[in-house]
Amino acid sequence: MIHVSVVWSSLPGQARERVLALPEGSRVSDALAQAFDQAPGDREGLRTSVWGRACAEDAPLRDGDRVELTRGLRVDPKLARRERFSRQGSRGAGLFSKRRPGAKPGY
Repeated sequence: MIHVSVVWSSLPGQARERVLALPEGSRVSDALAQAFDQAPGDREGLRTSVWGRACAEDAPLRDGDRVELTRGLRVDPKLARRERFSRQGSRGAGLFSKRRPGAKPGY
């Protein structure tokens, strides 16, 4: 038997985990079938990965693996950073933005 955890987020800010015991030679699809007890079509739009690396559902599992189901990003991280920077301005951003009162510049 191998022990595998399946992690997914049904809603933003909410993560769920299910720990499973599967027979040797199990695949990602076996773990998902046991974790959800539903048809593969119900997971439409979700990507499968093992320890953060994308994989197919027929990939073999090893003891201690973590299967993750992830949704696609809604906003490009680079674009979100640019928008945050434009809102807060150059004074409130960067490495030295929070200085102690009376401190020298750059410290």
